[in-house]
Amino acid sequence: LAVISRKPAHQEAREASIQDVSSVYDLLSIGMARRGQYAMLSECLVRAMKFSFNEFHLWFQLGLSLMASGKSEGAVSAFKECARMKPLDPTPPLLAAKVCINQLHWLGEAKALAKSVIALGEGAGESFPRAHLALGLCFSLQASDATLRADRDEFNRTALWALQRAHELDPEDPQIALYLSLQLALVRQVSAAMEPLQLALSLRSDDLHSLHLLALLLSAQKHHQHALDTLALAINQYPDNFNLLFTKVKLEEALFGPVAALQTCEEMLQLWQSRYNFARSILPEPSPLSTKPSGLNLTLPDFQETEIGAFPSLAVSRLEQAMSEVSAVSSAHRHGPAYLWTTLERIWLQAGELFMEDGRVKEAQFCVQEAAALFPTSPSVLLLRARLAELRGSNSEAKSLYDEALAINPTAPHTLLHLLLVRTGRVGLGEKVLRDAVQVHSLAHEAWSSLGEALQSRGSAQAPDCFLTALELEASWPIRPFTIIPREL
Repeated sequence: LAVISRKPAHQEAREASIQDVSSVYDLLSIGMARRGQYAMLSECLVRAMKFSFNEFHLWFQLGLSLMASGKSEGAVSAFKECARMKPLDPTPPLLAAKVCINQLHWLGEAKALAKSVIALGEGAGESFPRAHLALGLCFSLQASDATLRADRDEFNRTALWALQRAHELDPEDPQIALYLSLQLALVRQVSAAMEPLQLALSLRSDDLHSLHLLALLLSAQKHHQHALDTLALAINQYPDNFNLLFTKVKLEEALFGPVAALQTCEEMLQLWQSRYNFARSILPEPSPLSTKPSGLNLTLPDFQETEIGAFPSLAVSRLEQAMSEVSAVSSAHRHGPAYLWTTLERIWLQAGELFMEDGRVKEAQFCVQEAAALFPTSPSVLLLRARLAELRGSNSEAKSLYDEALAINPTAPHTLLHLLLVRTGRVGLGEKVLRDAVQVHSLAHEAWSSLGEALQSRGSAQAPDCFLTALELEASWPIRPFTIIPREL
Protein backbone atom coordinates (compact mmCIF):
# COMPACT_ATOMS: atom_id res chain seq x y z
CA LEU A 1 0.00 0.00 0.00
CA ALA A 2 2.85 2.37 0.88
CA VAL A 3 4.31 1.94 -2.59
CA ILE A 4 1.13 2.77 -4.51
CA SER A 5 -0.45 5.38 -2.26
CA ARG A 6 0.23 9.01 -3.21
CA LYS A 7 -0.97 10.46 0.12
CA PRO A 8 1.47 12.88 1.80
CA ALA A 9 1.42 10.80 4.95
CA HIS A 10 2.90 7.88 3.04
CA GLN A 11 5.59 9.84 1.19
CA GLU A 12 8.55 8.70 3.29
CA ALA A 13 7.47 5.05 3.21
CA ARG A 14 6.76 5.30 -0.51
CA GLU A 15 10.22 6.69 -1.25
CA ALA A 16 11.87 3.92 0.75
CA SER A 17 9.77 1.28 -0.99
CA ILE A 18 10.56 2.74 -4.43
CA GLN A 19 14.26 2.66 -3.59
CA ASP A 20 14.02 -1.00 -2.60
CA VAL A 21 12.00 -1.87 -5.71
CA SER A 22 14.49 -0.05 -7.96
CA SER A 23 17.34 -2.02 -6.43
CA VAL A 24 15.50 -5.29 -7.05
CA TYR A 25 14.78 -4.34 -10.68
CA ASP A 26 18.41 -3.28 -11.18
CA LEU A 27 19.56 -6.71 -10.07
CA LEU A 28 16.91 -8.33 -12.24
CA SER A 29 18.08 -6.25 -15.21
CA ILE A 30 21.69 -7.32 -14.73
CA GLY A 31 20.78 -11.00 -14.48
CA MET A 32 18.37 -11.08 -17.42
CA ALA A 33 20.53 -8.88 -19.68
CA ARG A 34 23.44 -11.27 -19.29
CA ARG A 35 21.21 -14.03 -20.63
CA GLY A 36 19.65 -11.90 -23.35
CA GLN A 37 16.16 -12.22 -21.84
CA TYR A 38 15.15 -8.66 -22.73
CA ALA A 39 11.53 -9.49 -23.63
CA MET A 40 10.90 -11.05 -20.23
CA LEU A 41 12.64 -8.13 -18.54
CA SER A 42 10.45 -5.61 -20.36
CA GLU A 43 7.32 -7.51 -19.27
CA CYS A 44 8.47 -7.34 -15.64
CA LEU A 45 9.17 -3.62 -15.91
CA VAL A 46 5.81 -2.93 -17.54
CA ARG A 47 4.12 -4.37 -14.45
CA ALA A 48 6.21 -2.03 -12.31
CA MET A 49 4.87 1.05 -14.08
CA LYS A 50 1.66 1.11 -11.99
CA PHE A 51 3.69 2.41 -9.02
CA SER A 52 6.37 4.27 -11.02
CA PHE A 53 4.76 7.62 -11.79
CA ASN A 54 7.56 10.16 -12.41
CA GLU A 55 10.21 7.56 -11.50
CA PHE A 56 12.79 8.32 -14.19
CA HIS A 57 15.10 5.40 -13.47
CA LEU A 58 12.45 2.71 -13.89
CA TRP A 59 11.03 4.35 -17.02
CA PHE A 60 14.50 4.56 -18.52
CA GLN A 61 15.14 0.89 -17.73
CA LEU A 62 11.83 0.06 -19.40
CA GLY A 63 12.82 2.02 -22.52
CA LEU A 64 16.16 0.24 -22.76
CA SER A 65 14.58 -3.20 -22.29
CA LEU A 66 11.92 -2.48 -24.94
CA MET A 67 14.60 -1.23 -27.31
CA ALA A 68 16.73 -4.36 -26.76
CA SER A 69 13.74 -6.70 -27.23
CA GLY A 70 12.72 -5.10 -30.53
CA LYS A 71 9.54 -3.44 -29.21
CA SER A 72 10.43 -0.20 -30.95
CA GLU A 73 7.16 1.76 -30.66
CA GLY A 74 6.99 1.13 -26.92
CA ALA A 75 10.64 2.11 -26.51
CA VAL A 76 10.01 5.48 -28.20
CA SER A 77 7.04 6.14 -25.92
CA ALA A 78 9.07 5.24 -22.81
CA PHE A 79 12.00 7.47 -23.81
CA LYS A 80 9.66 10.37 -24.58
CA GLU A 81 8.17 9.95 -21.10
CA CYS A 82 11.71 10.09 -19.69
CA ALA A 83 12.35 13.27 -21.68
CA ARG A 84 9.22 14.80 -20.12
CA MET A 85 10.52 14.00 -16.63
CA LYS A 86 14.02 15.36 -17.32
CA PRO A 87 13.77 17.88 -20.17
CA LEU A 88 17.43 18.90 -19.80
CA ASP A 89 18.77 15.34 -20.21
CA PRO A 90 19.72 14.77 -23.90
CA THR A 91 20.05 11.00 -23.66
CA PRO A 92 16.35 9.87 -23.76
CA PRO A 93 15.34 11.92 -26.82
CA LEU A 94 18.51 10.89 -28.64
CA LEU A 95 17.81 7.22 -27.92
CA ALA A 96 14.23 7.69 -29.11
CA ALA A 97 15.56 9.30 -32.31
CA LYS A 98 17.89 6.34 -32.78
CA VAL A 99 14.99 3.88 -32.63
CA CYS A 100 12.90 6.06 -34.96
CA ILE A 101 15.70 6.15 -37.56
CA ASN A 102 17.09 2.62 -37.29
CA GLN A 103 13.97 0.53 -36.78
CA LEU A 104 10.79 2.51 -37.46
CA HIS A 105 11.75 4.95 -40.24
CA TRP A 106 9.76 7.63 -38.41
CA LEU A 107 11.84 10.41 -39.87
CA GLY A 108 9.55 13.30 -38.91
CA GLU A 109 9.46 12.13 -35.30
CA ALA A 110 13.23 11.61 -35.27
CA LYS A 111 13.83 15.13 -36.61
CA ALA A 112 11.68 16.64 -33.85
CA LEU A 113 13.56 14.67 -31.19
CA ALA A 114 16.96 15.65 -32.61
CA LYS A 115 15.94 19.31 -32.73
CA SER A 116 14.87 19.14 -29.08
CA VAL A 117 18.42 18.05 -28.19
CA ILE A 118 19.96 20.74 -30.41
CA ALA A 119 17.79 23.32 -28.63
CA LEU A 120 19.63 22.50 -25.40
CA GLY A 121 22.78 24.03 -26.92
CA GLU A 122 25.96 23.47 -24.95
CA GLY A 123 23.89 21.87 -22.21
CA ALA A 124 23.59 18.80 -24.44
CA GLY A 125 27.33 18.15 -24.03
CA GLU A 126 28.61 15.23 -26.12
CA SER A 127 25.10 14.65 -27.46
CA PHE A 128 25.12 17.99 -29.31
CA PRO A 129 27.10 16.78 -32.37
CA ARG A 130 25.24 13.45 -32.25
CA ALA A 131 21.94 15.31 -32.50
CA HIS A 132 23.20 17.07 -35.62
CA LEU A 133 24.21 13.65 -36.98
CA ALA A 134 20.68 12.34 -36.31
CA LEU A 135 19.19 15.37 -38.04
CA GLY A 136 21.48 14.92 -41.05
CA LEU A 137 20.58 11.24 -41.36
CA CYS A 138 16.86 12.09 -41.28
CA PHE A 139 17.19 14.60 -44.11
CA SER A 140 19.42 12.21 -46.09
CA LEU A 141 16.86 9.40 -45.79
CA GLN A 142 14.05 11.78 -46.72
CA ALA A 143 16.01 12.74 -49.83
CA SER A 144 16.17 9.07 -50.83
CA ASP A 145 12.41 8.73 -50.27
CA ALA A 146 11.46 11.91 -52.14
CA THR A 147 9.82 11.57 -55.56
CA LEU A 148 10.08 15.23 -56.59
CA ARG A 149 13.51 16.42 -57.67
CA ALA A 150 13.15 19.84 -55.98
CA ASP A 151 12.31 18.20 -52.64
CA ARG A 152 15.17 15.74 -53.01
CA ASP A 153 17.70 18.50 -53.72
CA GLU A 154 16.52 20.51 -50.72
CA PHE A 155 16.70 17.50 -48.39
CA ASN A 156 20.20 16.67 -49.64
CA ARG A 157 21.36 20.26 -49.13
CA THR A 158 20.02 20.36 -45.56
CA ALA A 159 21.47 16.91 -44.79
CA LEU A 160 24.91 18.03 -45.96
CA TRP A 161 24.71 21.17 -43.83
CA ALA A 162 23.72 19.19 -40.70
CA LEU A 163 26.46 16.59 -41.20
CA GLN A 164 29.11 19.22 -41.84
CA ARG A 165 28.02 21.00 -38.66
CA ALA A 166 28.25 17.73 -36.73
CA HIS A 167 31.76 17.17 -38.12
CA GLU A 168 32.81 20.67 -37.07
CA LEU A 169 31.54 20.05 -33.55
CA ASP A 170 33.28 16.65 -33.23
CA PRO A 171 35.95 16.11 -35.90
CA GLU A 172 37.18 12.96 -34.12
CA ASP A 173 33.92 11.02 -34.37
CA PRO A 174 34.44 8.29 -37.04
CA GLN A 175 30.70 7.71 -37.55
CA ILE A 176 30.06 11.39 -38.28
CA ALA A 177 32.99 11.43 -40.73
CA LEU A 178 31.64 8.29 -42.43
CA TYR A 179 28.15 9.71 -42.95
CA LEU A 180 29.50 13.06 -44.12
CA SER A 181 31.48 11.14 -46.73
CA LEU A 182 28.42 9.10 -47.67
CA GLN A 183 26.27 12.20 -48.10
CA LEU A 184 28.91 13.78 -50.35
CA ALA A 185 28.93 10.56 -52.37
CA LEU A 186 25.14 10.58 -52.65
CA VAL A 187 25.25 14.02 -54.28
CA ARG A 188 28.09 12.79 -56.51
CA GLN A 189 30.92 14.80 -54.94
CA VAL A 190 33.06 11.68 -55.12
CA SER A 191 36.48 13.32 -54.80
CA ALA A 192 35.35 15.45 -51.85
CA ALA A 193 33.94 12.33 -50.16
CA MET A 194 37.39 10.76 -49.93
CA GLU A 195 38.76 13.21 -47.32
CA PRO A 196 36.26 12.56 -44.48
CA LEU A 197 36.29 8.85 -45.31
CA GLN A 198 40.06 8.70 -44.94
CA LEU A 199 39.66 10.39 -41.55
CA ALA A 200 37.00 7.85 -40.54
CA LEU A 201 39.30 4.98 -41.52
CA SER A 202 42.26 6.52 -39.66
CA LEU A 203 40.09 6.61 -36.53
CA ARG A 204 38.56 3.13 -37.05
CA SER A 205 40.44 1.22 -39.71
CA ASP A 206 38.35 -1.96 -39.48
CA ASP A 207 34.89 -0.38 -39.75
CA LEU A 208 32.68 -2.41 -42.09
CA HIS A 209 30.72 0.45 -43.65
CA SER A 210 33.78 2.67 -44.09
CA LEU A 211 35.64 -0.06 -45.99
CA HIS A 212 32.56 -0.80 -48.10
CA LEU A 213 32.08 2.88 -48.93
CA LEU A 214 35.74 3.16 -49.92
CA ALA A 215 35.29 0.29 -52.38
CA LEU A 216 32.20 1.98 -53.84
CA LEU A 217 34.01 5.31 -54.19
CA LEU A 218 36.91 3.62 -55.96
CA SER A 219 34.47 1.91 -58.30
CA ALA A 220 32.82 5.28 -59.00
CA GLN A 221 36.26 6.55 -60.05
CA LYS A 222 36.51 3.46 -62.28
CA HIS A 223 39.37 1.95 -60.24
CA HIS A 224 37.67 -1.44 -60.20
CA GLN A 225 40.74 -3.52 -59.36
CA HIS A 226 41.60 -1.27 -56.40
CA ALA A 227 37.98 -1.48 -55.31
CA LEU A 228 38.08 -5.27 -55.45
CA ASP A 229 41.34 -5.32 -53.44
CA THR A 230 39.74 -3.10 -50.80
CA LEU A 231 36.69 -5.31 -50.73
CA ALA A 232 38.89 -8.38 -50.23
CA LEU A 233 40.31 -6.77 -47.08
CA ALA A 234 36.80 -6.08 -45.81
CA ILE A 235 35.57 -9.61 -46.58
CA ASN A 236 38.61 -11.02 -44.80
CA GLN A 237 37.39 -9.28 -41.63
CA TYR A 238 33.67 -9.80 -42.26
CA PRO A 239 33.45 -13.09 -44.23
CA ASP A 240 29.73 -13.59 -43.53
CA ASN A 241 28.55 -10.18 -44.76
CA PHE A 242 26.28 -10.66 -47.78
CA ASN A 243 26.26 -6.96 -48.67
CA LEU A 244 30.03 -7.09 -49.26
CA LEU A 245 29.67 -10.28 -51.29
CA PHE A 246 27.03 -8.76 -53.59
CA THR A 247 29.43 -5.89 -54.32
CA LYS A 248 32.20 -8.41 -54.96
CA VAL A 249 29.99 -10.14 -57.54
CA LYS A 250 29.43 -6.87 -59.39
CA LEU A 251 33.13 -6.00 -59.41
CA GLU A 252 34.12 -9.47 -60.60
CA GLU A 253 31.53 -9.24 -63.37
CA ALA A 254 32.94 -5.88 -64.48
CA LEU A 255 36.55 -7.09 -64.36
CA PHE A 256 36.38 -10.75 -65.40
CA GLY A 257 32.93 -11.39 -66.83
CA PRO A 258 29.80 -13.21 -65.60
CA VAL A 259 31.24 -16.72 -65.44
CA ALA A 260 33.92 -15.66 -62.94
CA ALA A 261 31.31 -13.93 -60.78
CA LEU A 262 29.29 -17.15 -60.57
CA GLN A 263 31.97 -18.55 -58.26
CA THR A 264 31.06 -15.96 -55.66
CA CYS A 265 27.34 -16.65 -56.16
CA GLU A 266 28.01 -20.29 -55.39
CA GLU A 267 29.92 -19.31 -52.25
CA MET A 268 27.01 -17.11 -51.18
CA LEU A 269 24.53 -19.96 -51.58
CA GLN A 270 26.75 -22.25 -49.52
CA LEU A 271 27.24 -19.54 -46.90
CA TRP A 272 23.51 -18.97 -46.65
CA GLN A 273 22.96 -22.70 -46.31
CA SER A 274 25.54 -23.12 -43.54
CA ARG A 275 24.87 -19.90 -41.66
CA TYR A 276 21.37 -20.64 -40.38
CA ASN A 277 21.05 -23.63 -38.12
CA PHE A 278 17.38 -24.32 -38.89
CA ALA A 279 18.28 -24.84 -42.56
CA ARG A 280 20.52 -27.79 -41.81
CA SER A 281 17.68 -29.85 -40.41
CA ILE A 282 15.64 -29.68 -43.62
CA LEU A 283 18.41 -30.00 -46.20
CA PRO A 284 18.93 -33.39 -47.84
CA GLU A 285 22.22 -35.21 -47.66
CA PRO A 286 24.76 -33.90 -50.18
CA SER A 287 24.34 -35.72 -53.46
CA PRO A 288 26.70 -36.26 -56.39
CA LEU A 289 26.82 -33.45 -58.93
CA SER A 290 25.22 -35.62 -61.60
CA THR A 291 22.10 -36.33 -59.52
CA LYS A 292 19.38 -34.22 -58.00
CA PRO A 293 18.43 -34.16 -54.30
CA SER A 294 15.88 -36.86 -53.60
CA GLY A 295 12.30 -35.82 -53.17
CA LEU A 296 12.59 -32.63 -55.23
CA ASN A 297 10.84 -32.11 -58.56
CA LEU A 298 13.38 -29.66 -59.97
CA THR A 299 14.49 -29.44 -63.58
CA LEU A 300 18.14 -28.48 -63.35
CA PRO A 301 20.33 -27.77 -66.37
CA ASP A 302 22.82 -30.55 -67.05
CA PHE A 303 26.18 -28.79 -67.09
CA GLN A 304 27.99 -32.07 -67.47
CA GLU A 305 26.88 -32.38 -71.09
CA THR A 306 28.94 -30.15 -73.37
CA GLU A 307 26.79 -28.35 -75.90
CA ILE A 308 27.94 -27.12 -79.28
CA GLY A 309 30.01 -24.01 -78.82
CA ALA A 310 29.62 -24.05 -75.03
CA PHE A 311 32.18 -25.26 -72.52
CA PRO A 312 30.78 -25.05 -68.98
CA SER A 313 33.35 -23.94 -66.42
CA LEU A 314 34.04 -25.53 -63.07
CA ALA A 315 32.50 -22.48 -61.36
CA VAL A 316 29.21 -22.96 -63.18
CA SER A 317 29.16 -26.69 -62.42
CA ARG A 318 29.79 -26.06 -58.75
CA LEU A 319 27.05 -23.43 -58.75
CA GLU A 320 24.59 -26.07 -60.00
CA GLN A 321 25.43 -28.23 -57.00
CA ALA A 322 24.93 -25.33 -54.60
CA MET A 323 21.63 -24.50 -56.30
CA SER A 324 20.43 -28.08 -56.01
CA GLU A 325 21.10 -28.18 -52.27
CA VAL A 326 19.72 -24.74 -51.37
CA SER A 327 16.58 -25.25 -53.45
CA ALA A 328 15.46 -27.69 -50.76
CA VAL A 329 15.29 -24.76 -48.37
CA SER A 330 13.61 -22.55 -50.97
CA SER A 331 10.72 -24.96 -51.41
CA ALA A 332 10.36 -25.77 -47.72
CA HIS A 333 8.11 -23.90 -45.30
CA ARG A 334 9.86 -20.64 -44.41
CA HIS A 335 10.86 -19.89 -40.84
CA GLY A 336 12.93 -17.14 -39.31
CA PRO A 337 13.15 -13.41 -40.01
CA ALA A 338 12.18 -11.95 -43.38
CA TYR A 339 15.64 -10.59 -44.19
CA LEU A 340 16.95 -14.17 -44.27
CA TRP A 341 14.66 -15.05 -47.18
CA THR A 342 15.06 -11.75 -49.00
CA THR A 343 18.81 -12.38 -48.97
CA LEU A 344 18.29 -15.78 -50.57
CA GLU A 345 15.97 -14.22 -53.14
CA ARG A 346 18.66 -11.67 -54.04
CA ILE A 347 21.24 -14.44 -54.47
CA TRP A 348 18.98 -16.32 -56.89
CA LEU A 349 18.26 -13.15 -58.86
CA GLN A 350 21.93 -12.19 -59.00
CA ALA A 351 22.82 -15.63 -60.33
CA GLY A 352 19.98 -15.33 -62.84
CA GLU A 353 21.30 -12.00 -64.12
CA LEU A 354 24.78 -13.47 -64.52
CA PHE A 355 23.44 -16.43 -66.47
CA MET A 356 21.53 -14.03 -68.73
CA GLU A 357 24.71 -12.04 -69.33
CA ASP A 358 26.42 -15.30 -70.26
CA GLY A 359 23.60 -16.26 -72.64
CA ARG A 360 22.37 -19.19 -70.50
CA VAL A 361 18.64 -18.56 -70.58
CA LYS A 362 17.63 -21.98 -69.24
CA GLU A 363 19.79 -21.59 -66.14
CA ALA A 364 18.53 -18.04 -65.64
CA GLN A 365 14.95 -19.31 -65.82
CA PHE A 366 15.69 -21.82 -63.07
CA CYS A 367 17.10 -19.07 -60.81
CA VAL A 368 14.06 -16.88 -61.38
CA GLN A 369 11.75 -19.78 -60.53
CA GLU A 370 13.58 -20.30 -57.24
CA ALA A 371 13.32 -16.59 -56.39
CA ALA A 372 9.63 -16.55 -57.38
CA ALA A 373 8.99 -19.52 -55.10
CA LEU A 374 10.09 -17.29 -52.21
CA PHE A 375 8.44 -13.98 -53.21
CA PRO A 376 6.26 -14.33 -56.33
CA THR A 377 5.13 -10.66 -56.32
CA SER A 378 8.54 -9.13 -55.62
CA PRO A 379 9.22 -6.29 -58.11
CA SER A 380 12.76 -7.58 -58.62
CA VAL A 381 11.45 -11.04 -59.53
CA LEU A 382 8.87 -9.54 -61.90
CA LEU A 383 11.50 -7.38 -63.64
CA LEU A 384 13.79 -10.35 -64.25
CA ARG A 385 10.86 -12.44 -65.46
CA ALA A 386 10.03 -9.60 -67.87
CA ARG A 387 13.57 -9.59 -69.24
CA LEU A 388 13.42 -13.34 -69.77
CA ALA A 389 10.08 -12.98 -71.53
CA GLU A 390 11.68 -10.46 -73.88
CA LEU A 391 14.50 -12.89 -74.65
CA ARG A 392 11.86 -15.45 -75.60
CA GLY A 393 10.17 -12.88 -77.82
CA SER A 394 7.03 -12.66 -75.65
CA ASN A 395 6.66 -8.88 -75.75
CA SER A 396 3.08 -8.82 -74.47
CA GLU A 397 4.00 -10.94 -71.45
CA ALA A 398 7.06 -8.76 -70.80
CA LYS A 399 4.98 -5.58 -70.94
CA SER A 400 2.46 -7.05 -68.50
CA LEU A 401 5.23 -8.01 -66.06
CA TYR A 402 6.88 -4.59 -66.31
CA ASP A 403 3.54 -2.92 -65.61
CA GLU A 404 2.95 -5.19 -62.62
CA ALA A 405 6.42 -4.45 -61.20
CA LEU A 406 5.91 -0.69 -61.58
CA ALA A 407 2.45 -0.89 -60.01
CA ILE A 408 3.95 -2.54 -56.92
CA ASN A 409 7.03 -0.30 -56.84
CA PRO A 410 6.68 2.92 -58.90
CA THR A 411 10.36 3.72 -58.31
CA ALA A 412 11.55 0.55 -60.06
CA PRO A 413 13.78 1.07 -63.14
CA HIS A 414 11.80 2.38 -66.13
CA THR A 415 14.52 2.07 -68.77
CA LEU A 416 13.80 -1.54 -69.73
CA LEU A 417 10.10 -0.79 -70.17
CA HIS A 418 10.98 2.10 -72.49
CA LEU A 419 13.11 -0.13 -74.71
CA LEU A 420 10.26 -2.63 -75.01
CA LEU A 421 7.78 0.15 -75.87
CA VAL A 422 10.10 1.48 -78.58
CA ARG A 423 10.51 -1.99 -80.10
CA THR A 424 6.75 -2.43 -80.21
CA GLY A 425 6.27 0.95 -81.94
CA ARG A 426 4.98 2.94 -78.94
CA VAL A 427 7.74 5.59 -79.03
CA GLY A 428 5.66 8.42 -77.54
CA LEU A 429 4.67 6.40 -74.49
CA GLY A 430 8.25 5.19 -74.13
CA GLU A 431 9.48 8.79 -74.03
CA LYS A 432 6.94 9.67 -71.31
CA VAL A 433 8.07 6.69 -69.25
CA LEU A 434 11.66 7.92 -69.47
CA ARG A 435 10.75 11.48 -68.53
CA ASP A 436 9.10 10.06 -65.42
CA ALA A 437 12.20 7.95 -64.80
CA VAL A 438 14.64 10.87 -64.79
CA GLN A 439 12.39 12.67 -62.33
CA VAL A 440 12.47 9.73 -59.92
CA HIS A 441 16.08 8.65 -60.66
CA SER A 442 17.72 11.96 -61.55
CA LEU A 443 21.23 10.49 -61.12
CA ALA A 444 20.65 7.37 -63.26
CA HIS A 445 22.81 7.72 -66.36
CA GLU A 446 21.01 4.90 -68.19
CA ALA A 447 17.70 6.76 -67.97
CA TRP A 448 19.24 9.99 -69.29
CA SER A 449 21.00 8.15 -72.11
CA SER A 450 17.80 6.35 -73.13
CA LEU A 451 15.86 9.62 -72.98
CA GLY A 452 18.48 11.16 -75.25
CA GLU A 453 18.02 8.33 -77.73
CA ALA A 454 14.23 8.74 -77.64
CA LEU A 455 14.50 12.48 -78.25
CA GLN A 456 17.10 11.98 -80.98
CA SER A 457 14.80 9.55 -82.81
CA ARG A 458 12.29 12.37 -83.34
CA GLY A 459 14.93 15.05 -84.00
CA SER A 460 14.58 16.96 -80.74
CA ALA A 461 17.22 19.60 -79.91
CA GLN A 462 17.18 18.45 -76.25
CA ALA A 463 18.84 15.12 -77.07
CA PRO A 464 22.50 16.38 -76.82
CA ASP A 465 21.83 17.79 -73.34
CA CYS A 466 20.52 14.41 -72.21
CA PHE A 467 23.60 12.64 -73.60
CA LEU A 468 25.94 15.11 -71.86
CA THR A 469 24.11 14.62 -68.56
CA ALA A 470 24.37 10.84 -68.99
CA LEU A 471 28.12 11.07 -69.61
CA GLU A 472 28.69 13.26 -66.55
CA LEU A 473 26.66 10.93 -64.32
CA GLU A 474 28.24 7.76 -65.69
CA ALA A 475 31.69 9.13 -64.80
CA SER A 476 30.78 9.01 -61.10
CA TRP A 477 28.44 5.99 -61.14
CA PRO A 478 29.46 3.34 -58.55
CA ILE A 479 29.30 -0.39 -59.20
CA ARG A 480 26.33 -0.51 -56.79
CA PRO A 481 24.28 2.42 -55.44
CA PHE A 482 25.74 4.32 -52.49
CA THR A 483 22.40 3.83 -50.72
CA ILE A 484 23.35 0.23 -49.89
CA ILE A 485 25.41 1.65 -47.01
CA PRO A 486 22.99 1.66 -44.04
CA ARG A 487 22.30 5.11 -42.58
CA GLU A 488 21.83 4.40 -38.88
CA LEU A 489 22.47 6.37 -35.73
